[in-house]
Amino acid sequence: MTRIAIVDYGAGNMVSIEQALERVGAQVTMARRPADLAGVDAIVVPGVGASGPAMARLRKLGLDEAISRAVTEGMPYLGICLGLQLLFDTSEEDGAAMLGLVPGVVSAIPGAPRLPHIGWNQFETVRAHPLVRGLVSGTAAYFVHSYAGAPLDPSVVVAETEHGGRFPSVIASGRLMGVQFHPERSGDDGLRLLRNFLSIVAGRATAAGETIVPAEPLMRASAAIS
Repeated sequence: MTRIAIVDYGAGNMVSIEQALERVGAQVTMARRPADLAGVDAIVVPGVGASGPAMARLRKLGLDEAISRAVTEGMPYLGICLGLQLLFDTSEEDGAAMLGLVPGVVSAIPGAPRLPHIGWNQFETVRAHPLVRGLVSGTAAYFVHSYAGAPLDPSVVVAETEHGGRFPSVIASGRLMGVQFHPERSGDDGLRLLRNFLSIVAGRATAAGETIVPAEPLMRASAAIS
């Protein structure tokens, strides 16, 4: 059974994602200190709220460096909502310095008719990836956010969503993956995405023309992360 550590740093309800992962067959533990990341197969970082307080909590617990070290060593990572945004360098929301594992910034959704962006919306795939295998372009998912990541390298974008302007709603670089929506609140399609993640972790999934390998080319060295 695939062992998943959900990083619990006080940024959101952990129960729903724990239940969803268990439903698709994962063995779930909660990671509240660096030692809790030992012996697991993958990390899931959920969360809602602002980047600055989230990073402050991660740093206080020593989890920022532990996550960066684990990912650099090749451990799969799935970020959900704020957990996706934390992969980037900085956030324009509050000037927070984040994990810096995917070059780029987080900014308010461009051209949004209203914020926050809450409710069901579609994500349109722009390239094949095993994380979205079996999910047709235009699949609906549940969103709750005002900010979104803008990667410097557009090739990491797997799917985009439109809310006034367009923003990346699924990204992937090697074993670094993130979704801006909440798969645990997105019905059967959200469960399918989580099941796909478990298949990637288990090494059973590859996309056409793409081998799933560690993501060193887009990552900062952990020593350079503040």
